[in-house]
Amino acid sequence: MIAEESVCVEENLVYDRPKTLIDTTMHYCPGCGHGVAHRLIAEVIDELGIQDKTIGVAPVGCSVFAYNYLDIDMSEAAHGRATAVATGIKRMLPDKYVFSYQGDGDLAAIGTGETIHTCNRGENILIIFINNGIYGMTGGQMAPTTLVGMKSTTSPEGRIPELMGNPLKITELIAQLPGVYYCTRVAVNTPNNVRKAKKAILKGFQYQDHKKGLCFVEIVSNCPSNWKMTPVEANKWLEENMLPFYPLGDLKVPEIEGGK
Repeated sequence: MIAEESVCVEENLVYDRPKTLIDTTMHYCPGCGHGVAHRLIAEVIDELGIQDKTIGVAPVGCSVFAYNYLDIDMSEAAHGRATAVATGIKRMLPDKYVFSYQGDGDLAAIGTGETIHTCNRGENILIIFINNGIYGMTGGQMAPTTLVGMKSTTSPEGRIPELMGNPLKITELIAQLPGVYYCTRVAVNTPNNVRKAKKAILKGFQYQDHKKGLCFVEIVSNCPSNWKMTPVEANKWLEENMLPFYPLGDLKVPEIEGGK
């Protein structure tokens, strides 16, 4: 009877924790997109069967905790230096699947130089970039991606371009570099967008086998705590404000998929 019940449960199973996702309570704030992104990475690694071949690099910021949740080899990098560390790992271990997992303050501010030159060299790695328009871990300061008029602890009256410059669309900038093989922007605010985000991450890992250059996946996310909103409000604000400025879709795809 017990065996029959077990078979019945497995046959009707539609949702389960990926084996690469460590079975522990996540510390991220309610509604944060990091947890969804972690699960998608774990699902892709499981489906590709590359758990023992994958190495992740996480720098400073909320992204630094990725090694708490992903059961793979992980390396921590200094603030902004994740792509440089990932470059060294991939060059020494070219048969491994290497990715960096970075936030906007890390990748687009202190790490701008490393990011640009890693992409321009066409390193055969995947960069996963979480863009929530603000510094999350350190208290909600203005980031390079903070929108015009968007309030933060260092722009309490909103971002003013004349004083603080314009938001940086670093994904559009990176897409122009010849070393970039695949570049796309996705989001994790709706079920449909989550499915598209997973496909993008899957391609980012698979394309490493092509050895044609760097893959870059931007994930537009939210930060309910630092945006001072509930999770529902944050998702609504993301859709109404973030996505018009950071439109979703492919910016550069390989020629095998119709890229030019």
